[in-house]
Amino acid sequence: MEASFVIAKLITLFLSLMVAYLAYHGYQRSDRTPMLYVSGGFVFIGAGAVCEGLIYHTFGTTIVSAALIQAVVVSSGMILILVSLMK
Repeated sequence: MEASFVIAKLITLFLSLMVAYLAYHGYQRSDRTPMLYVSGGFVFIGAGAVCEGLIYHTFGTTIVSAALIQAVVVSSGMILILVSLMK
């Protein structure tokens, strides 16, 4: 695996976890449930950013199945954010 690819994925993970932390902090301050959904959504998006490569290399699956799992995880995060915007 190329170092630039790993660095890009780690930066994406770090940024999404920082947004999730700030959203959770906002939830604690305001006690507004939608902020909790935003926080959870960004955790899923960050996990989805790194899971494809991990699944592909760790379990030896095909790239298509690893990409499908990543799409499901990221989509779950987007659904949580969508729910937070609709409340």
